[in-house]
Amino acid sequence: MTLIDGKATAAAIKQEIAAEVAQIVAAGGRAPHLVAVLVGHDGGSETYVKNKVLACEACGFRSSLIRYEDDVTEQELLQKVAELNADPEVDGMIVQLPLPRHIDEQKVVMAIDYRKDVDGFHPVNVGRMAIGLPCFISATPLGILTLLQHYNIPTSGKKCVILGRSNIVGKPMAQLMMQKQFGDATVTVCHSHSATLKEECRQADIIIAAIGSPEFVTADMVKEGAVVIDVGTTRVPDATRKSGFRLTGDVKFSEVAPKCSYISPVPGGVGPMTICSLMKNTLAAGKKIYYP
Repeated sequence: MTLIDGKATAAAIKQEIAAEVAQIVAAGGRAPHLVAVLVGHDGGSETYVKNKVLACEACGFRSSLIRYEDDVTEQELLQKVAELNADPEVDGMIVQLPLPRHIDEQKVVMAIDYRKDVDGFHPVNVGRMAIGLPCFISATPLGILTLLQHYNIPTSGKKCVILGRSNIVGKPMAQLMMQKQFGDATVTVCHSHSATLKEECRQADIIIAAIGSPEFVTADMVKEGAVVIDVGTTRVPDATRKSGFRLTGDVKFSEVAPKCSYISPVPGGVGPMTICSLMKNTLAAGKKIYYP
């Protein structure tokens, strides 16, 4: 069993990005600029945005954080998005989700200029990804692809089961794993209501678990030699930890790991690669690679 080290992989890629940014700046160019908009004080979002800012520093990017309280109006937020769209100094923009219930998340996502949508959530980027055109790919699926490539894990012709059908992970992951230039795999998407979920998983060469249920994937669902990618990150109460909780994935790691050829842990697997992928998208945005 080989443990997939997302932390080390992400660190190596960020070093490569930093070297390229240094070359751009030395040649008289401008470092890419990423703006993050954070609404409220959700603990998970706070941590995620803090890590994004640190990653920007590691890559030599310029980063800005714009904060709002929970009571910000939808109109105020949309106005700020419009300002950032119009600012030529801003290359990439993220509005951290989830947003308060009184704000229409989809309306905010749609308002972001797709050429600055480094999260890859705008329908233009989603549509272009679906038909194999150059675009910003959603960060978590891009991070998973990068890990599979980094570890030289064969995917072509393999049976890949994706657990979960979210717009952020499950759906784009299925699209990418099907496409010839990426996964070239035979893909099955399962969810909590799938009648033959366990049977499908037992036949899978690759399982990508993004169902949002702690320790959902157990040993009896995994065949010997399978590759398991755990996308889940749920805070489970743990009195022995200073924080009062521990991060738990969608895979029951202790019993599944011995059966796997490769497995990603939680934390330290997909998580660091998600932020690393956001950095890759921001570099592409700064260089105007996809949308000149």
